[in-house]
Amino acid sequence: MRSLNPLAAEFIGTFWLVLGGCGSAVLAAAFPEHGIHFVGVALAFGLTVLTMAYAVGHISGGHFNPAVTLGLWAGDRFPAKDIVTYIIAQVLGACFAAALIYLIASGKAGYDGHLASNGMAALSPGGYSYTAGAITEIAATAFFLFIIMGATDGRAPAGFAPIAIGLGLTLIHLITIPVTNTSVNPARSTGPALIEAATGHPAALGQLWLFWVFPIIGGLIGGAVYKWLGTDHTM
Repeated sequence: MRSLNPLAAEFIGTFWLVLGGCGSAVLAAAFPEHGIHFVGVALAFGLTVLTMAYAVGHISGGHFNPAVTLGLWAGDRFPAKDIVTYIIAQVLGACFAAALIYLIASGKAGYDGHLASNGMAALSPGGYSYTAGAITEIAATAFFLFIIMGATDGRAPAGFAPIAIGLGLTLIHLITIPVTNTSVNPARSTGPALIEAATGHPAALGQLWLFWVFPIIGGLIGGAVYKWLGTDHTM
């Protein structure tokens, strides 16, 4: 019977990603006079991946993201038989973290119920179109997988992969928060959207499918492109 340890690690890692990233957006980004704003939120997301990659990456591989799991499969780095259980663990971790953020945030009078959910068009932070959002999520996730594949390649310098991956995610957020509030991770999108809907704010749930489709497309592209690039094509 397969060990539950990798699944528990994926649950914990994704929980930390959503708690740290979305939690910073909800609780600290706009704090009067001392808020961390977009730069702080971007750094928070990167730090969650960096810290958990070091903490449990040796147990589960440190995916914390269905698009990463599928991208690694496309790059021949992950077995198909484990995809579904990994994704379930990731989504559950994200949902539990979003519920905890809501519990904390609702302790303040006037809380509006938002949990840093993702959106396009009318729900885009900067009013960007569906087309702009789709391109952003596909491209950003493709490059995220490319960074992951390269940093964890056996030929890359040992021990530095979490740093490259964490900084890569930080950079992605610095670029894309105004467009979609940055997903590149279907689990990260699912937790906030479901908890918002359960607490009377269903808008993000209607667009949730977009944040499964486009990041997964990007992840598959990034994994496949690095697989091709890392293979010798000598004439």
